[in-house]
Amino acid sequence: MAAQSNPDQNSWPELPLEAWQDTYATLHMWTQVVGKVRLALPPLVNHWWEVPFYVTARGLTTSAIPYDDRVFDIEFDFIDHKLDIRTSWGTSKTLALKPKSVAEFYSAFMSALQSLGIAVKIRTMPVEVPNPIRFELDTQHASYDPEYAHRFWQILISSQNIFYEFRAGFIGKNSPVHFFWGSFDLAVTRFSGRRAPERPGADRVTREAYSHEVISAGFWPGGGDVKGPAYYAYAAPEPAGFAEQKVKPAEAFYHPQLKEFLLTYDDVRRAASPRQALLDFLESTYEVGANLGNWNRKELERA
Repeated sequence: MAAQSNPDQNSWPELPLEAWQDTYATLHMWTQVVGKVRLALPPLVNHWWEVPFYVTARGLTTSAIPYDDRVFDIEFDFIDHKLDIRTSWGTSKTLALKPKSVAEFYSAFMSALQSLGIAVKIRTMPVEVPNPIRFELDTQHASYDPEYAHRFWQILISSQNIFYEFRAGFIGKNSPVHFFWGSFDLAVTRFSGRRAPERPGADRVTREAYSHEVISAGFWPGGGDVKGPAYYAYAAPEPAGFAEQKVKPAEAFYHPQLKEFLLTYDDVRRAASPRQALLDFLESTYEVGANLGNWNRKELERA
């Protein structure tokens, strides 16, 4: 196994999908197990903003989860490769992140919560994945390569820092930079301030997520016909002519099935300035969406 990267090494490491897709699939399910606890306990926040995780100096955290008049948090640590559960009443539990099935992880995690006095029921069917298997029955996904988990987290950090910079230029309603464990992507979303048309046949999750006009961007490790990690940007509802627009950098393209602009992570990683390449993508896709959607840019953007 390769040695873990250190702070002096490239913060834009390679992340070929075929090299870590088994770890990716397992880690996705582990984050869903923890994420469903996050979902079950806090009150609903607009656009499901009570649900995501946040990137930290060690990995991904739920942030504080309310429990009666107290709180606890849960953090995936991708340096020491452990899951930490910490409570405001002074107790904690740690689980090792190592090759184990989703069923084993689920059982150990729920037992750890119970031992800390945290009683919570979750729906054990995964979401936003094809052919889902209930957590307690999933012995198929059982891989964990710490090197690739660490690389993925490094990329989240580098991406988040640039998303923060992009986010700072917008003074309208703006989401946090947060990690959605359902779709397994890091995202930041801008809002026009106007209600969006109702989506016919939309489920409860989609109705709440897209109740207002948005232009959203993010990072995703890939899957399906997207054969590697990529940055994405989309507008919802999509204004007429959006797909035909030219955006920066030149490597970016519109994916007609996803209805998103994509820029591969490798194109960013290999750019003379990854920061500038990603900022150009974020700014240019926002501009074409905002202009075509008739957003009031003068009132929404920092001078």
